[in-house]
Parts: sequence; structure tokens; C-alpha cells
Amino acid sequence: MFILKFGGTSVGTVSALEKTVAIVSDPERVKKIRVVVVSALGGVTDGLIEAARKSAQGEAYQEDVKVMLARHLDMAAAFLEAEERTKASDFIEAAFSELLRILDGVSIVRELSRRILDYVMSFGERLSAFLLARILTQKGVSAEYLDSREVVKTDDNFGAAKFLPLESYAQISAYLEKHPALQIAAGFIGSTPERAATTLGRGGSDLSAAIYGAAIGAEGVEIWTDVDGILTANPKMVKDAFKIDTISYIEAMELSHFGAKVLHPPTVRPALEKGIPIRIKNTFNPGNSGTLITGRVPDSPFPIRGISSLSSITLVRLQGSGMVGVAGFSYRLFGALARRKISVILITQSSSEYSICVAVEPASAYDAAAALMEEFSREIAVNAIEPPVVEPGLSIIAVVGSKMKSTTGISGKVFHALGRNGVNIIAIAQGSSETNISAVISHQDEAKALNAIHEAFFLAGVRSVNLFLVGIGLIGGTLVDQIAAHREILADEHQIRINLAGAANSKGMIFNTGGLDPKTVKGLLKNPPAPGDGAASSPGTAEPGVLPFELSRFIDKMKAFNLPNTAFCDCTAGNDVAACYAEILRSAIPIVTPNKKANSGSLEYYKTLTDFSKDRGIPYLYETTVCAGLPVISTLRDMALSGDKVRRIEAVLSGTLSFIFNNYDGTKAFSDLVREARAKGYTEPDPRDDLNAMDAARKALILARECGLSLEAEAVAIEPILPPACFEAPDVETFFLELKKSDPAFEERRLKAAGEGKVLRYVAVIEEGSARISLRAEGEGSPFRSLVDSDNIVVITTDRYSALPMVIKGPGAGAQVTAGGVFADIVRIARTLV
Repeated sequence: MFILKFGGTSVGTVSALEKTVAIVSDPERVKKIRVVVVSALGGVTDGLIEAARKSAQGEAYQEDVKVMLARHLDMAAAFLEAEERTKASDFIEAAFSELLRILDGVSIVRELSRRILDYVMSFGERLSAFLLARILTQKGVSAEYLDSREVVKTDDNFGAAKFLPLESYAQISAYLEKHPALQIAAGFIGSTPERAATTLGRGGSDLSAAIYGAAIGAEGVEIWTDVDGILTANPKMVKDAFKIDTISYIEAMELSHFGAKVLHPPTVRPALEKGIPIRIKNTFNPGNSGTLITGRVPDSPFPIRGISSLSSITLVRLQGSGMVGVAGFSYRLFGALARRKISVILITQSSSEYSICVAVEPASAYDAAAALMEEFSREIAVNAIEPPVVEPGLSIIAVVGSKMKSTTGISGKVFHALGRNGVNIIAIAQGSSETNISAVISHQDEAKALNAIHEAFFLAGVRSVNLFLVGIGLIGGTLVDQIAAHREILADEHQIRINLAGAANSKGMIFNTGGLDPKTVKGLLKNPPAPGDGAASSPGTAEPGVLPFELSRFIDKMKAFNLPNTAFCDCTAGNDVAACYAEILRSAIPIVTPNKKANSGSLEYYKTLTDFSKDRGIPYLYETTVCAGLPVISTLRDMALSGDKVRRIEAVLSGTLSFIFNNYDGTKAFSDLVREARAKGYTEPDPRDDLNAMDAARKALILARECGLSLEAEAVAIEPILPPACFEAPDVETFFLELKKSDPAFEERRLKAAGEGKVLRYVAVIEEGSARISLRAEGEGSPFRSLVDSDNIVVITTDRYSALPMVIKGPGAGAQVTAGGVFADIVRIARTLV
């Protein structure tokens, strides 16, 4: 025979109760059911507590009671007819009349004891059980109402009473022998041997079902709720959580203790002692097999069974040299807490015995601290022990699985996932059974930690990046297009998911933690609202709103979302965003950027960023700051890591200047070539922004710093290409007039080089602790003569590449190749998550 339990959501509405009645009255199932345990209608227990609170404080409570009465009468009217409806209505009205008399008494004396509150709360389950019994009877099922106060015996710890197994099992067995009909029992409640009503603690209806099951040696206990079973994590925080098919008693207790709300933690114990399997089922999806909790569990393909969390806990810490080597210290500590009836959730002690901390409910924290202050007052007075420290605002993450005992590396994987996401661990605990690893963390990191650990263990190599992108111009816009075109292939073939969680241009910004559509984001940002208008979306909404762009607010939102595996991408070219890199890295958020400003600014800032990235393991990737998508910076790093020494770098680093001098063969005047380059988009609208060689100088500086040279920007020697008059021209057309005057000088220099069989190239040279850029003539055999169009080239001479230097050549500019390089860096971040 089976025991079935239905929670508040399963009886909370007419449609829900219809499903419950259909499940119980199914002809094949009902023959196997001995007891059905029910909770109060959804929300009624809270309503009863609130009414009791109001009555004790002298507030009006009658309307609250009236609303609950009407709800029960309406439920009876929806299902019952004639005699059965009359019986139910009479019972309901009598119960609420009694409830009002009790609350009237509470209101007079202005006192609400836990004993009275338990009696008030008992009405919820008694009413729902009687109602279900009458409904089943009308449907032809032989069913009777069972007031659990008659058979479930407990101690007198009102509010969280402990059931008495021997007395309860005997009473239940005797009662059921005399009542062969299907029993519809009120969950959550019991009574003392003196017959005072008690409650088993919130969620105690689960325990009621297990008690009935243990009493009769049931074949199984079924807990019917509103989810398909126990999931690998809380689905409200981890969208990829999935159902666990089978789980052991111990694993279920561990998960439920640390916050898995599908099951009340004490429920498992009676079933475990009697070897009775428990199955979690969904009232609203009865065809689903649910989760089976049993003693024998088949091997799982995963090293852990699930992850759970307690969202709100407080840590109370005691430390001092007076604890070291002192026998009985822990006994005194836990005795002091026990005397005040403070439940300890987690314990951890340093191996040096210098400190010990306990996790407790926030409401008990300061009471716990006071208890310890009193117990150790003498030690504190002589400074042998420091006063207790209370740390609020914390959560506990618990990683559970019996397979952990035989699998190495579980702890390392947990802590890597947390550390990689910047989650600081405040305390750690693991039992000798190795079924549970628990970590105390900041409450604000709870969701991020759950997602990071869940992905590490359950998504079989799938790596995701939650990307926040600033700059949807030429490079950023092309990047978004590339993500849109390639993300499905990345997900399907490489198990890498790129989730665009935030995007911004100079006018607007948009957020969606569930993922923006990269195909539409550019259009959404074209017409952002004016400052003061618009509203940001809530996380995960399908149609996020657009806000006016504010850099500080964008960064604050990115940090506030606190998503796992967050990455920031800067596709702007200015200083404002680059100036925020340090703040972003300190938030444990990796950065990808083609923006040269940070790495070509002050040497101190460059070292701050690169040293922090190296020391903390937070990726800071800027491959595309030099030569777009060409693998120059990564090659230099690999050489350094493998022990090679760079002796010299020669490079053409400007696509604009490369195009001009590659095509400067005498068929066109120099000024005409510059006009052509401008017309083709190789230069900025004002070509002087390219011809001043500052862009090439910044790239040369970055390469020099990557080679270990401690250079400031002014240390890069630049040979000017243009005469001063060109830079002094007030506008672009005047500039071209001045430039035309320089055509003879350029032609003279070209002819001189041609007479020697050479061509002109604007080359950066890094060697012997210095960097310079100059226009020079290249003869036959020079790799710089092979350049075409706007190609870049980097020639690297090292100890290993001395006779024949390494040459890296290809397009060094252009939206497609630059965005492709940025995209590759984003994917590289995903690959570091393995």
C-alpha cells in the first residue's frame, strides 16, 4: 500500500484540486492507497498566522478570517452537491466560528503563545482534509477524514514539535485497523500526550506522510507537488537545471537540508529507517516519473548528484589563542547554543584550533553571539579569546553526491569554478562521509556560484560566456553580425555558448540576462530614448527596453547582474571605457578589446592591468590592438613562455600608410594617393589622424611593452611624414592643398630610393630597449616589399629565429578581420572555463 501527500499548490485552486481528485480516484491507483495526507489550501497557513498576529497586536483580523471562510465555502460549492455540500459547509462554518472565538481571546489578553499559534495553524490542514474526504466520497470513493492529532504524537516543542515514533506508530496502526476506508489525513499537525495540538514545522506535511508510511510499512510514499521532482539545482536561479531520476536517502537529506524546497528535511528519516522509497511527483504533470528516493541508486554519469543553497545565513565566529589545545571547548560552545535552542546549520574549525565558526539563521545570530559572550566571558575578559564576530548577508552552497567519495578532483573543480568567477569563499565544510562539500559565500554571489558549479559538473563540456559589449560601430557591429551567424555552430559543434547579455553604443544601452538577439540589437540601439526616458528590462525578458547610455551605469548593471562567466568587450576607440578596465578586472570580469588606449597609455596603468590579470587569473585579451586578427601578441607571449628571447622587431603597423606606400610607384602623386586612400575608407575623415603616425606608434609601444620594455609613449621616436604646414591647416581641403605642395619632396625621395632599386616603407623598429618609426628604403629581399594593399607585417628576430626571422603578414585592418580577432578572444575566454 502507498501513502500519498499533496501540498498546498495541489489543493490551492479549483483546477488544482480537480487534478488531485483525479489522481487519487483513479480506479487502478485508489486500490493501492491507504492514506492521503494533505496540506492546507495554498496561502491559508500564512493567512492564519497573520490573523493571529493581528489579534495579538490589537489590529482588525475579522476580515482576514472572513476571506478564508469564503474561500473554503467556495471550494466546497465548486465540487459538492446536496448532502455532501451541507456536511462540508457545516464543518467549515463551525471551524471558523471556533477560530474566531480563539482569536477574540487572543485579542483580549494581547498574548499569542506558540501553543495557541499551533492550534490556530492546525485549522488549515483539518479543513482541507475534511473537504477532500467529502469530495472523494461524492465521487464514490470510500474515504474518511482523519484528524492527525488523534494518532500522531509529539513532544511539546510547539512550532517545531518532534514526533514520538513508538507512540505514533502504535496509534496509527490501531486506528487504521478499525477504519478500512481510505483515510484523508491532515498533514503538518499532531498532538502531545496531553492532547495539545502541535505542528511539525513548516513543510511538516511531508514528514506526516513519512510517519504514516513508516507506521504501516508502506510500499512507498509519494509526495505530490508542483515540480517534476528534485532538480540538480534551483530552477529559479539555474535555468539549465534538470530532473534527477533517482537519488539516495542520504543525498536527498543533504540537498533538502541545504535548501532544496521540494522535500522537508526530516521527511527522509522515517522512510530511511524503514527502507520505504519516496517518490516526488508533479500534480500538474502526473505522467512524469518524478524523482525516486531510495536506498539503492544506480550509477550516475555525473560525479555529483545536485547543488543546493541556503540563501540567508549568518556566520558567528569565535577565535583566539585561548582555544588552542583546550579540551572541552567545543562542548561548551555547542552547549551554550543548545541551551538557547539555537540550531546550527554548519560548523567549521581551523586545524590550528585558533578559530571556530557556526552558521545559524539570521534571526538567531545575535542571540547566539550573546550566548557565547556569556559562556566565555572569563576568557574574553583576559583577552584569551576575542568577542564573537557576527557576519550577516551570507549564503551556503552545498555540492552533494555519494559518488564524490570515489572521485578525485571534485573539490578542485568546485573551487576553480568559484574562483574563476570571483566568488570569495568565507568558510568551507566537508563531512568525513564525503557526500557534501559546503561553502559559505556572500549572498549576492549565490546565483552566480550555483550556475558556475552547475555548468562545471552537469553541462558536459559546455562553456558559456555572458557577454557585455560596449561599442556597436564598425568593429562592434561586425562582431555582433559574426556572433549571430556563428553562434549556433559554436554551440552545436564546440559546446560554446555566447550569450549577449548587454550591449551599448554612444547613445543607448540594452540588457537581457536571458540573451539579446544579436540579429536585432543594432536596430534596437539606433533610436534610443532621450535621457530620462526608457526603462531597463528585468532579467530574462524577451523584449528589453533601451536606456540612454551612461558608462558608469552600464558597468554597474553588469556587475549587479553578477552572472557566471561574464566577459566585457570594449569595441570603442576612446579613453573613457579604457579608463574603467581596472575596475572591471577587479570585479573578476575578463576583458576583450581592440581598443589600444589602455595599453598605450601610461606604463603604470598597463602594468596594473596586465599584472592583475596574471596574478588573479582573470583574462585580459587584446590581441587585436596590434595588426587586427594577426596572431602577433599571442606569438610573442608564447615565445616568452617557452624561453625564447626577442632581439628585434621590425613592422609595418599602419594599414593606411601601408596602402599609400605600397602603391606609391610614381604613377600618381603622393597627395592623390592619400585622396584615394580616404575615398576607399582606409583613412579617417581627416587623413592627418592617420598620417601623424600616432596609431602606428601606439602599436609599436604595445609590442615593446609585450617584449618587456618599460617605455612610456613619449619614448617612441617618430619620424614625421608630413611637414608642419599640413598639420596646421584649418580644414581637410586646406590640408590637401598644403600636401600637394609636398608632392615634389616625396617624389624626390621616391626617385632616390628607386635609383638604388629600393621602395619606401614606413617601418617600426623595436630593439635594444628602444622603439622608433621612420620612413626608410627597402631593397631586394626585404620582406616589406612583398606587402600589398593595406597589409601589415611583423618580422621577429629572436635567439631561436635569428638566421631566418619569423614573419607574420596579412590584413592588419578592416572590420571583418578585426571583429574576427575579437570574436576569437571571446571564444578563448570560454575555453579557459574547462
